[in-house]
Amino acid sequence: MRIITSEDFRDLYIKIHQRGFAFVVSKFNINAFKRTQSAFNDSDLQTANFWIIPEVRKRWNKLITGDENQPYEDYLTNTYFKDKSNLKLLSLGSGVCSHELRLAELRPDWEVHCFDFSDKLLQIAAKSAEEKKLTNISFFAENILTYNFEPEKYDIVFFHASLHHFDKIDDFLKSIVVKCLKPGGHLIINEFVGSNRLQYSREQIKHINKAIDLIPRKFRKIFKTGLYKNHYSGSGILRMIAADPSECVDSISILPAIHRYFDVIEEKPYGNNILQSALKDLAHHFVNTDREKKEILENIFNVEDDFLKTNKSDFVFGIYRLKQSFE
Repeated sequence: MRIITSEDFRDLYIKIHQRGFAFVVSKFNINAFKRTQSAFNDSDLQTANFWIIPEVRKRWNKLITGDENQPYEDYLTNTYFKDKSNLKLLSLGSGVCSHELRLAELRPDWEVHCFDFSDKLLQIAAKSAEEKKLTNISFFAENILTYNFEPEKYDIVFFHASLHHFDKIDDFLKSIVVKCLKPGGHLIINEFVGSNRLQYSREQIKHINKAIDLIPRKFRKIFKTGLYKNHYSGSGILRMIAADPSECVDSISILPAIHRYFDVIEEKPYGNNILQSALKDLAHHFVNTDREKKEILENIFNVEDDFLKTNKSDFVFGIYRLKQSFE
């Protein structure tokens, strides 16, 4: 466990330049819930996170759906749920609901309910739904942990990059997710399931730095700063808790808890163990790719594939069915 690292000080400097001094000050609020809210309420945030890279998204599609041009939402509605009509889907921690909006678009006969504590993000989602003329999606600005969900109401509970923000995963699944689902209902996740608080192993950090070394200096300038990314030392616990107390708080428990309450229909690991940290704050260099940049990314993908030969994936896409009984 790393309490504080050089990465923490660099990240503080970067956050001031990328998100402003007021955002950094908000992290000194003694209220943990308020600190978590501040991490998600900035609807105008400009970032250079690894997921904005088109080649990375193609890699995900290939590993999840088998087709680099087919996103998982299309895959879901074209395969397992192709003949399932009039389903009710509950999304917990939906944010701006980009994935939920896509599902509502693909399946106008489904009813989609999105819950998130950020009213700002849900307002953006509601505007998008209005522009798309979608009438089968609704938005609820609520605290999921205290909201009184109706038992056995939903056919599907859905998480995209939100389940890892909940603590005591086993209790959360049992008391809220399982309770919400109809008998034989489904859970769908696209989630980080790696180390709590991003406390990576030495081997993982070694591979991340190996990937960074493959990036020419001209592509290592950090977004909106004058700094260059030359090394990654890992995240310290103190910064993780200060920045967002909910971040990866019990992520390591996600898959064991899911397997306790659900049968696996499909579970596909797709990595990001190396990409997430190596390309963070550098992704803006790779949004538009030429031959040189594609070669760099392929070399980084190879480093990750090498790491995954002997290590579990940090990210998983999964489809699960509620067990008839469990201990």
